Amino acid sequence: MAANDLVVALTGASGSPYGIRLLDVLLRAGQTVHLTISPAAVEVMQQEIERRIRLDPFTWQQLLPDLPSEAAQRLHYHHYRNFQAGIASGSFLTGGMVVCPCSMGTVAAIAHGLSQNLIHRAADVHLKERRKLILVPRETPLGLVQLRNLTACAEAGAVILPAMPGFYTRPRSLDDAIDFIVARICDQLGVPHTLLRRWGEQTE
Repeated sequence: MAANDLVVALTGASGSPYGIRLLDVLLRAGQTVHLTISPAAVEVMQQEIERRIRLDPFTWQQLLPDLPSEAAQRLHYHHYRNFQAGIASGSFLTGGMVVCPCSMGTVAAIAHGLSQNLIHRAADVHLKERRKLILVPRETPLGLVQLRNLTACAEAGAVILPAMPGFYTRPRSLDDAIDFIVARICDQLGVPHTLLRRWGEQTE
């Protein structure tokens, strides 16, 4: 455990490539990551990327088959029902948490303090400890209930970072669009990267 450890949660919203790419970037950047995954996220990953993930037992090769083993040593997996995990307590120091992608059900649970699983509890811990909590929703259109829940999370201190790729970087592929969002998340976490060319750095 260290104060710069990061928590990443994958939940059942569309957009699993964002979360998987984020994990890969963070681990290759030398970050220690505590990972938890919801059952709905498993279903979405099978649909979106045709990848079968088992939560018990979990192996990192299922999720990141191309990750170097050295980087994988910095990945710590916690089952979503395991409230004995360190990230369930405020005494476990971290540098922030990202829920990516973040389902509207997860947003609602966080907004109303419903610690029904480890993801909700870890997010609640980050809010109460005044640590960085980044929620990456990928939903459209947004209804009034969802907007109010997102507002409640923002008022409690969360950063709402929707998966809305920018086009001023002139993405040439879907991977470029994914990297735009991952780059903005890394910026929020203070993790250096070279995933995009920043505004003002464009070539003529």
